[in-house]
Amino acid sequence: MDNADLVRGHARLVARDTVDVDGKELRAKEVFLNVGARAYVPDFPGIADVPYFTNSTIMEVDFIPPHLVIIGGSYIGLEFAQMYRRFGSEVTVVEKGDRLISRDDPDVSEAVKEILEKEGIEIRLNADCIGASREKDGIAVQVECDSGAPRVTGSHLFLAVGRTPNTHDLGLEDVGVKTNARGYVEVDDQLRTSVPGIWALGDCNGRGAFTHTSYNDFEIVAANLLDDDPRRVSDRLTCYGLFIDPPLGRIGWTEREARESGCNVLVGKRLMKHVGRAKERSETDGFIKILVDGDSEEIVGAAILGIGGDEVVHGLLDAMYAKAPYTTISRAVHIHPTVSELIPTTLQSLRPLD
Repeated sequence: MDNADLVRGHARLVARDTVDVDGKELRAKEVFLNVGARAYVPDFPGIADVPYFTNSTIMEVDFIPPHLVIIGGSYIGLEFAQMYRRFGSEVTVVEKGDRLISRDDPDVSEAVKEILEKEGIEIRLNADCIGASREKDGIAVQVECDSGAPRVTGSHLFLAVGRTPNTHDLGLEDVGVKTNARGYVEVDDQLRTSVPGIWALGDCNGRGAFTHTSYNDFEIVAANLLDDDPRRVSDRLTCYGLFIDPPLGRIGWTEREARESGCNVLVGKRLMKHVGRAKERSETDGFIKILVDGDSEEIVGAAILGIGGDEVVHGLLDAMYAKAPYTTISRAVHIHPTVSELIPTTLQSLRPLD
């Protein structure tokens, strides 16, 4: 790229406008922190004494683990669980909580659990006292669940229990850049840090931690700096996907958030087994669920777990950004036979949220 220099090395802030890279000082009016995050390694008993994979190192594996034990029942763990099960590994997922993907609604968690269990993946929930130790034939993970064996012994261990920002050795404290208790850089609605001229984008600011939110961070900063366009993080709607098969597309509020809002929320739900495209493909697992504010008639959230769910959900997301009433979609004519044609039908069956 014209007018761009790449300097490799470890960088630290030594002043508001100065970065030291292995003894070489770089000075600029604006400094952008975009240092990402790494896998979080919890201080489980025995974890320092056993080999394990993280989401980074597991990408370098060139063999099929006979029995992969995964600690962590959220997005990264479940995606790799299904992947390696289909490669041929025996897979056990160990989750400390009482259900998988706890940020989502219980019906979504249960449906995902059923999908994975049908493929032969063992799910161990309520693992209150997780630990690890070496065994003759592999690695033992202490589980102590209410049911099942107290330990799971596998050939390999994969830790998928979250991420931590790469902010621990940047000199942030020396120049006054504030971080929270978990190490994420504190930013305002336009991604400015506590120090003028220093911005934080991507995973290190804790405002999304997805590829799509990181790219949107760039768009917000560029718009404010270059285009006099005051775009804000708070304008962004929640959206993410769980890329198992079938995938989950999630946008906006969950049912819990809807109840906590105090709004008059309505819900519509349809099983994927009633979707023509799903039946034609013999992929009928999952459901469509949409939440609507009964007063404003705006869509406030949705979960589409099923074939094409990660794509279909964007039509609802666009309607949310447009603040269009749900009737814009419920009265639309969609193409048959597609997954999208059940969206109007789902919206035509709204009822009060229990």
